[in-house]
Amino acid sequence: MPVFREGVQLSALLAAVRDSFSRCDLPYELVLVDDGSPDDTWRVIVGEAKSSQAIHALRLSRNFGKESALCAGLEHARGDAVVVMDADGQHPPSLIPEMAHLWQSSGADIVEAVKSRRGRESLSSKLGAGLFYFILNQLSGFHFKGASDFKLMNRKAVDAWLEMHERNVFFRGMTVWMGFTTVQIPFEVVPRSVGHSTWSMFKRLKLAFVGITAFSSFPLHLVTLAGVIFLGLSVLLGIQTLYLKLTGRAVSGFATVILLELIIGSLLMISLGIIGTYLARIYEEVKERPRYLVQESIESRDD
Repeated sequence: MPVFREGVQLSALLAAVRDSFSRCDLPYELVLVDDGSPDDTWRVIVGEAKSSQAIHALRLSRNFGKESALCAGLEHARGDAVVVMDADGQHPPSLIPEMAHLWQSSGADIVEAVKSRRGRESLSSKLGAGLFYFILNQLSGFHFKGASDFKLMNRKAVDAWLEMHERNVFFRGMTVWMGFTTVQIPFEVVPRSVGHSTWSMFKRLKLAFVGITAFSSFPLHLVTLAGVIFLGLSVLLGIQTLYLKLTGRAVSGFATVILLELIIGSLLMISLGIIGTYLARIYEEVKERPRYLVQESIESRDD
């Protein structure tokens, strides 16, 4: 469970999670990753760890982002199965027993909770999410609609996921890419009990760019396609211009020239931006910096 600025309601959520796991009749530990929270989240985790032997907590040295915090949690989880969920309460803990039962009875490698309803959010957020998943589905060839980070993965799936070492992490996309046997459970996103989401529009756009560029090189091919189209238009325009010149009907075309320069200049800048995005991804990968750094940790006392 990656945690960021959730100190106010974390104790209540952990109580609900523990209650759900007690109904599974299975041994468990809770791996909490504090992603550099500036509030009292770590103090709350320390207090919870004193009263619960099953808590294994990590405190990252700064805010590395939710995806990196997920990496930290998966790398430190020891179970035969791992449940990944958010700490904002919008992933209902009451679904955990059903996920565990499906894992045991179906033999599936991944039990994925799929959003049947996205809950209360602005129209722009819904439209943005719909557009993002439509583009990603078309470019990657995988189906992501309704996908969430709320899922149960068996040890085989977790170990396979950990074999992927890229720094630009898109968790739900990487789990779909692995292709392991998956069963789905629908759920409704419940409203946050307290506080507000820390996912700004900038963070959503950044994750969208990571998801699209990590799973498709099609935007790079668009640059080539646009170049071919403009080459064809240039040839046609050149033939027309030459014909008008030879027939003596050539007129001054200042407006046309300016418009063409603006269009071609904009296309070139967009093309360079697309290429630069992929180069930035390569640059981040070749540096091979760690995905996260742990400042301090708490080991669980329960075997």
